[in-house]
Amino acid sequence: MISISIENLVKKFGTNVALNGLTFRIEPGELFFLLGPSGCGKTTLLRNIAGFYIPEGGRILFDDDDVTHLPPHQRNTGMMFQSYALWPHMTVAQNVAFGLVERKVPKPEIGRRVGEALESVKMSAYAARKIAQLSGGQQQRVALARALVIRPRALLLDEPLSNLDAKLRLEMRTEIRRVCKEFGLTAIYVTHDQKEALSISDRMAILEGGRIAQIGDPQAVYRRPKSKIVADFIGETNFIEGKIIDASHGKARVDTPLGIFAGVISDLDWRPAAGEAATLSVRPECWRIELTRPPQNATSGRIGESIYLGEIAQYQFQPPAGPGLKIFELNPDLTRRPQDRELYAAADPDDVVVLRK
Repeated sequence: MISISIENLVKKFGTNVALNGLTFRIEPGELFFLLGPSGCGKTTLLRNIAGFYIPEGGRILFDDDDVTHLPPHQRNTGMMFQSYALWPHMTVAQNVAFGLVERKVPKPEIGRRVGEALESVKMSAYAARKIAQLSGGQQQRVALARALVIRPRALLLDEPLSNLDAKLRLEMRTEIRRVCKEFGLTAIYVTHDQKEALSISDRMAILEGGRIAQIGDPQAVYRRPKSKIVADFIGETNFIEGKIIDASHGKARVDTPLGIFAGVISDLDWRPAAGEAATLSVRPECWRIELTRPPQNATSGRIGESIYLGEIAQYQFQPPAGPGLKIFELNPDLTRRPQDRELYAAADPDDVVVLRK
């Protein structure tokens, strides 16, 4: 179990700066996710940590060991790829043993460790099968066992579940977290899947343009995004433009086309002044629809299109002025949501995030 420290890391491809002075630390045993839009630098960062790329500046530390310029095989990291990268002509056991054979581990030790690795991912019964005889989920378990069998200092995962269907993704992401915690592994996981990150990560970093936009635990990043980029990337939200009326002690009141809304300033480095432009972020599930006007943080309007999905209903709520709002309601009763009369949408101040414009 190791810590991984990234210190002022810079990676360039020609004139393109892919990583622009990244600095952060991953704690021992942490399951840490890297997210962001395509081209933000997350896979480039993972490949620098693995040793496939050498940075132009900065350092990568495993505990106190500087591994910045070490080749991949000397870093002793396990890697899981999107494509599994399994040998089709080998059996399951032979695939798992490959890294140990390359390291010239004695045969009796190979057999024991392969057995333990397959047992840990519940694939012992498939040791003699060829890869082509396995399902996608089973192949991914083999890839995980192969990464674990070398007893890596850290586990690196590059969108490992993107080729699986929705049910298998759900099963395997839970399995990956179980295995990482059981083995006490420090793991770095690249994904585009926000639900994957929110459900199993200890912390996550959102990258944008080769820089860190925000780092935090899943709840903090989702409920308290520090920028419009983060709020828009993680989950869905409603953006409402306005101007600051007043602000103090991490809270602000904002004048918007929908009325005056009170909310929380999530970026503690920002001290907005009266009259300054701001943007409110309100998640769709944070709105309440009322028949009578609540005392604060409310706007009138009518329900337009509604989509009933069983456990949730999605409404398009249209105020008389300003942008339409997307609103989610859990356990909905559509008979209580008449579309032919004026209603009110309200949000608690704690659910309204005030962001820089």
